[in-house]
Amino acid sequence: MTLAITGTLLLLALIDSTSFGTLGIPVLMLVQRRVRARALVVYLLVLSGFYFALGLVLLAGAEGLATALARIGTSATFAWIQLGLGVLLVAVSFLVDRRGTEWRRQRRAARGLAPRESRANRLKDQLLGAHPSLRTVASVAVVAGLIEAVSMIPYLGAIGLLTQSDLAAVGKVGVLAGYVVVMALPALLLLGLRLLAHRAIAPILDRVNRWIERNQAEMLGWTLGIVGVLLALNAWQQLQQLGAV
Repeated sequence: MTLAITGTLLLLALIDSTSFGTLGIPVLMLVQRRVRARALVVYLLVLSGFYFALGLVLLAGAEGLATALARIGTSATFAWIQLGLGVLLVAVSFLVDRRGTEWRRQRRAARGLAPRESRANRLKDQLLGAHPSLRTVASVAVVAGLIEAVSMIPYLGAIGLLTQSDLAAVGKVGVLAGYVVVMALPALLLLGLRLLAHRAIAPILDRVNRWIERNQAEMLGWTLGIVGVLLALNAWQQLQQLGAV
């Protein structure tokens, strides 16, 4: 595995470490007056374990799919499908950002429907009750992983890079383990700072929490839009090489 691929995987892991599940919920736990360090560690362990297990499943399946995809990857039909997917992702990116969310809220209000409770608020209520059990914490971690798995484009991209690398199976598993550890590192570092320097770090955590809550929809929208543009451009280039356009 080249240094460039290693650097790309590290960058993707750091991007994944800023998602709502890997950083947003831990920050919500850390800004409470009484920090439950054990609950946060359990949450991160379960979430990291979830992504590690998911990565193993995807790697195992991807190995088998690689040969089949190689056969159709150079066809015009596949390129047209990829182009359509890219355009679709760009369109969806406008629906999941802040303006798209507001548009959907206004449509529900116009139809006389009550606003839907946000995903963040539901998870917050389950995780930050008066006496959350470790079972509840673990359940929320799994739910967060399931919800975000389909939208964590960097994670899926990392799995694709690992699949195409020349590492042996043991090496791929080791890199995957390191990837999920990096995903959890920012939250663990914030926990250490919170415990060692509460007065200094609390205002920073509060600002980080407000920023995540304010921008999580925009972050997802930008991610989907950028991936969509890259897919569409790659497909268009492939179509030009095949003489299909």
